[in-house]
Amino acid sequence: MANHRCLQKEGPGPGGEAREGERPLRAEPAPPGIREGTGRLGGFVGRENPLSRLPSLTRILAHPSVEPLLARHGREVVKKAAHSVLDSWRDRVRRGGELPGEDTLMERVVEQVRVQVSQLEKAGPVRVINATGVVIHTNLGRAPLPERAVRKIAEVASGYSNLEYDLTEGKRGSRMAHVEELLREISGAEAGLVVNNNAAALLLLLSTFARGKEVVISRGELVEIGGSFRIPDIMAESGASLVEVGTTNRTRISDYERAVTDLTALFMKVHRSNFTLSGFTEEVSLRDLVALGEKYSIPVVYDMGSGAIFDTARFGVPGEEGLRRAVETGVSLVTFSGDKLLGGPQAGFVVGKKEFIDEMKRHPLARAVRIDKLCLAGVSALLSLYRDERVALSEIPVLRFLSEDPDSLRKRARRIARQAKEKVVHLSVTVVSDVAECGGGALPGVKLPTWCVALSSESTDAGEIAKMMREGDPPIVGRVKEDLFLIDLRSVFPEEDSLVLKRILECDGGAFE
Repeated sequence: MANHRCLQKEGPGPGGEAREGERPLRAEPAPPGIREGTGRLGGFVGRENPLSRLPSLTRILAHPSVEPLLARHGREVVKKAAHSVLDSWRDRVRRGGELPGEDTLMERVVEQVRVQVSQLEKAGPVRVINATGVVIHTNLGRAPLPERAVRKIAEVASGYSNLEYDLTEGKRGSRMAHVEELLREISGAEAGLVVNNNAAALLLLLSTFARGKEVVISRGELVEIGGSFRIPDIMAESGASLVEVGTTNRTRISDYERAVTDLTALFMKVHRSNFTLSGFTEEVSLRDLVALGEKYSIPVVYDMGSGAIFDTARFGVPGEEGLRRAVETGVSLVTFSGDKLLGGPQAGFVVGKKEFIDEMKRHPLARAVRIDKLCLAGVSALLSLYRDERVALSEIPVLRFLSEDPDSLRKRARRIARQAKEKVVHLSVTVVSDVAECGGGALPGVKLPTWCVALSSESTDAGEIAKMMREGDPPIVGRVKEDLFLIDLRSVFPEEDSLVLKRILECDGGAFE
């Protein structure tokens, strides 16, 4: 059944009697200047009030299809859902909508009650179709996992595992043993560490090496990483003192050098992964900063943020240099996220020189921010894909979405639109070109050519169509542009195309009658 979005208003039951849980509708005197027979009820005085055609709460609760819901969830839960559904129908009448025939109306009301009650069994996150065109959508869970990682997580979650047990030696082991060799192989670094997110990685790093000391950073790299979390705040929490150098748009190597004191613990460079600076700008390269660090025996830390393992230009997307290139500069430590361009679970990675990684592992905070067994399972499966670049590009969804040929997207959009046009009555379905983006604080300013299925209606604005698509099963989250609701296939799995078609037809069949 379609998930109908219908609008209504409160009113009396058949014969003017109030039904269970409803307030009787009392007539109000007409305000000055308004003739009797018109007014707030849209001219119901003197003719049948369509609200009287709505089924009573008692009839709904007695319906055979509702009885299983009562048995499973209890009367109060089902009654609350029925009230909500009736309110939506009353609101529809208030806005001038018409009601279907009696049998159809009852059928739809009962189905909507069933859907509302069933939502109780879907507590927590549910899968949605991301049709926004934002590949790494922060609000929609960031990176979808590769199938290999999903299987590995399910395998570990369903029983016991050798999380911290050495099967060869028959004694306690380290959870880092499952990923450290992979990290060394992929990054070229001496050692690696994984914690529960990149902010935690930075907090652990700064707490280990800079508590009570100074960290020198360019003023133009004091970024906010989302959710109001800012690099200066993380530094303050770690006990490190921030030393800003340069200006917002221009920082030179001499600025860093002048800031060196006996208290200087680290030079820090932060990749501006969620915004760009252009125009009259200057910044210090990571390689030059490493050279300065070597001159003064000051470790250099690089927060690269997005976690691109190899240069994105290699699969047609400019803007991000790979992890190995950063490590090759001789930087002491590099941190990055797991659920952005890396394409895996939420995690924070630190790779670099072994002496620094070992010291971080021994810090008391390391246990507080350690990665859990399920994310660790997903990370290990994900990293194994990066051993072969071709495998990574074909199996990691984020990389597939970013590298998909626009012509392929156009063909998919045309196929969906053609099938929808054969059946829709109220919606206009077209195919349009547009631009998508990476999102998730990665590849700022990079626009990806894309193709969308566009929906519009003469009787409903695009915002209402967007709402109806969000409220269905499965929910589809797209974007509104001018008077169109766009379903951007850049971020939609090909196997979801049939569900997109299904939801378009449901929207057309239920929402406009």
